Amino acid sequence: MSTDAETPRAPIVPAASLLPADAPFPKAAKVALGMPQLRANLAHATGTIRAKRARLVDELDDWERLRDTAAAIKADVQHRLPELAVEFERNATAAGATVHWARDAREANEIAARLVREAGTDEVVKVKSMATQEIELNEHFEAVGLKAFETDLAELIVQLAEDRPSHILVPAIHYNRTEIRDIFDQRMSDAPAGLTDDPAALAEAARLHLRRRFLSAKAAVSGANFAVAETGSLVVVESEGNGRMCLTMPETLISVVGIEKLLPRFADLEVFMQLLPRSSTGERMNPYTSVWTGSRDGDGPKDVHVILLDNGRTGVLADEVGRQALSCIRCSACLNVCPVYERTGGHAYGHVYPGPIGAILAPQLEPGRHDDLPYASSLCGACYEVCPVKIDIPEVLVHLRQQGPHHAGERAVMGAAKAVMARPRLWRTALRAARFGSMPWRRKGFMRRLPWPGSKWTVSRDMPTPPKEDFRDWWKERRR
Repeated sequence: MSTDAETPRAPIVPAASLLPADAPFPKAAKVALGMPQLRANLAHATGTIRAKRARLVDELDDWERLRDTAAAIKADVQHRLPELAVEFERNATAAGATVHWARDAREANEIAARLVREAGTDEVVKVKSMATQEIELNEHFEAVGLKAFETDLAELIVQLAEDRPSHILVPAIHYNRTEIRDIFDQRMSDAPAGLTDDPAALAEAARLHLRRRFLSAKAAVSGANFAVAETGSLVVVESEGNGRMCLTMPETLISVVGIEKLLPRFADLEVFMQLLPRSSTGERMNPYTSVWTGSRDGDGPKDVHVILLDNGRTGVLADEVGRQALSCIRCSACLNVCPVYERTGGHAYGHVYPGPIGAILAPQLEPGRHDDLPYASSLCGACYEVCPVKIDIPEVLVHLRQQGPHHAGERAVMGAAKAVMARPRLWRTALRAARFGSMPWRRKGFMRRLPWPGSKWTVSRDMPTPPKEDFRDWWKERRR
């Protein structure tokens, strides 16, 4: 017999609040590593998504050609971004939409709030959107007396828990179903009595909770997966149908779209519609793909607004190496294969974009902040291997590390290494000294504790012992 009714459940504690506020990544990651339930949740979820993606990718013989094509399209967009943005505005306006330009988060938030009030309401329903999370639209609405209701299931969970998303695709990945049941039970006013942690029961509870919102909403807010310059169209792909409800039922629709989401031609969608669902959810196609162009009487919202968002993107565009980050289609494949993300979760990154893509995007969108994130990587290269648009994330990580601040000790060590490596005799002497000094650890194969400054390395890694013989000596021996 269940004792749920007799034993009070522990109050909900937002996962993000367990980490030090505004802490640098190393400090936040250390705390996250001490949370075994978090690590278990992440390992299970990312492992499941990885396996699904791999099976679906293996079905396509032309997967690499699709990646090459997508990378070429995105590179073309970056070279012609101002031209394509103007073309999009012209075609969207001709189709009945109103296009607004926002230089930063403040402008975008003010425009969105004004449009909601002009719609005669103080509430909106929302489609899952990374752009609106980036500009903290919900928080701005709250501050000016408006209310945004998330309708994506995972976003709803995070909102009810008063937490922050920790994954690009699966914002509530850090919760298991029992924790979700507790969130609904304690925070959802109309949660059914005796709610279990069965996934179908949880989904039904969310569906009933949201139905009233859909039927009464006068305004909705969305992002967009793609914006087509040729036609002025916006595209949203999703799996639950909540997006379709938001995009069709309210009279006013406000879409916040990063300028990097532009595609030149409608035909380009053929490439991305094969890459995105396989890379993100491990599906051949998304259950719901909504495409709309302006407004039309009797078909969807009457007032359609598009806020084209810069918010640091033109600054990223100026960096010939770093601009690769703007090719991202927010599939989250890089997060699901990253050994660092799997062990720390998204909150440790301290930015709305976590994982490998966040490690190269966040420092560029906010120069001077998040300079530690390019170091939140083992440079294993798994992120590049799965990226559907072939962003060379390891290359950008190294590039950003070179631009970031360097401690005096690090500069001294690198300077000394450069001096030794530039002199062959000195380098050979250093190698012999290293082999001799590592003899006590030779049998174990690794040195697990080194004195400072080497301890900075061995505190979290093992140092392989130098080989008994280097290549130069091996070559000399065999040429005698």
